[in-house]
Amino acid sequence: MTVFSYRASTRSGDILEGVIEAADEKSATERLKLTDVIPLKVTAKKESFTAKTGFSFSKAEIHAFTAQLSVLLNAGLPLDKSLHILSRITENGRMKTIVESLQKSVREGSSFSDALLKHPKVFPRLYINMIRAGEASGVLHIVLEQLSDFLESSRELREHIISAMIYPAILVITGGITLVILMTFVLPKFSAIFTELGGALPLPTRILISVSNGLKESWWALLGAFIAGLTGIKYYITTPKGRYHWDSIKIRFIGELIGKLETERFCRTLGMLLKSGVPLIQALNNAKEVIGNQVISTALGAVSKGAKEGKGIAGPLSEAKVLPPLALSMIKVGEDTGQLDGMLLKVAVVYEKSLRETVKRFVSLLEPVMILAMGLFIGFIVISMLVGIFSITDLPI
Repeated sequence: MTVFSYRASTRSGDILEGVIEAADEKSATERLKLTDVIPLKVTAKKESFTAKTGFSFSKAEIHAFTAQLSVLLNAGLPLDKSLHILSRITENGRMKTIVESLQKSVREGSSFSDALLKHPKVFPRLYINMIRAGEASGVLHIVLEQLSDFLESSRELREHIISAMIYPAILVITGGITLVILMTFVLPKFSAIFTELGGALPLPTRILISVSNGLKESWWALLGAFIAGLTGIKYYITTPKGRYHWDSIKIRFIGELIGKLETERFCRTLGMLLKSGVPLIQALNNAKEVIGNQVISTALGAVSKGAKEGKGIAGPLSEAKVLPPLALSMIKVGEDTGQLDGMLLKVAVVYEKSLRETVKRFVSLLEPVMILAMGLFIGFIVISMLVGIFSITDLPI
């Protein structure tokens, strides 16, 4: 979807200016005609301030802006006044510029969602669609409150996963550094001693010394090959085919973890969109965009088609075979009882708790495995050197 700026005339002769999102210029013109205005000029919008400067905004900054705006609107302040207050109290210079731009657009007559649409690098499409739904139903303050809760839940879950992986990452780094030091600094000294003494060394010691000498003499070539391989893999993963292949590998090894994570994301996003008044088909398309795994995202692509054909979502989701059975059962109950949005949010809560337990169990299993692997590597090095030292007594002096 592309953002187009337009100039149009009403039947009474008033001139309107704004932005609209559409697949192409022709679609944008047709959408404007449906709003009973006469399009005069429709052009693809140039990159926003954010895109030109390359500024990026953290999720924490977006969450703070959403939470503060929700509080001000709930207190009864109008939107332009609330944005004015936020522009004065915002300490981050980049965010301050964005808020001032939003305030200017709103005061010029643009809707809040159209003002947000001018900054696609800051506010994702999901965010803008929920705001647009809140404006259409007259409950913008409620939607902002829901968005704030949604962003907070997503942040907490992300931080929980990151904090759980800190210790395993430290183990890998320290273990790798230890092995490099042993292989490149300690072992060559023993190798020189064994060479001076001469004689046949045990096989493990010879293997270890050969590997150590190879690392010492050709470390630059190995490092270059490693960097080149890493760069090649990274580039391959950025291609659609490579991303799909990589995601399928992840599912094969940590499928339970990924399945719960994507189920929580999809159900929470879809539930929030439906609760905010976003139409089902649009909500499904937006919810699919938050799925990080391409295998699951591709499988969920058929759900929108099924919903368009009047099959609902429970049946197409079952046919996709990507969500867990419990989630599918709960979604079917919600659809049958007319409480799909509420049930989707309950599914998200259930799988968020389950995901936390899975991460905890995964890390508790990963830690001893990594410690054991490091112990085996270092133990092999120590034993090989001890065997070589003990064999010195058999060498001629």
